[in-house]
Amino acid sequence: MSKKEKLLKKFLEIPPKKDLTFEALETLLFSCGYIKLEGKGSAVKFYHKEKDNLINLHKPHPNNILKTYLIKQIQIKLKEVCYG
Repeated sequence: MSKKEKLLKKFLEIPPKKDLTFEALETLLFSCGYIKLEGKGSAVKFYHKEKDNLINLHKPHPNNILKTYLIKQIQIKLKEVCYG
């Protein structure tokens, strides 16, 4: 199983894991074909040109762990791009 497949499996688990990091998300999205668009402050967007799919979020702080509600939103986008 590739690193991309392992990360995808982690991010698509239900209920969502509570230890997923922003760096892991970045790695997964880059491997799925997204590009990163930095915004002001902690705002960041990931765009998939082929699928015209945008993920808009804020970098988690003060720690690097993603919130559960955010992972649920990301799951929807990942399913659209990877399985849609």
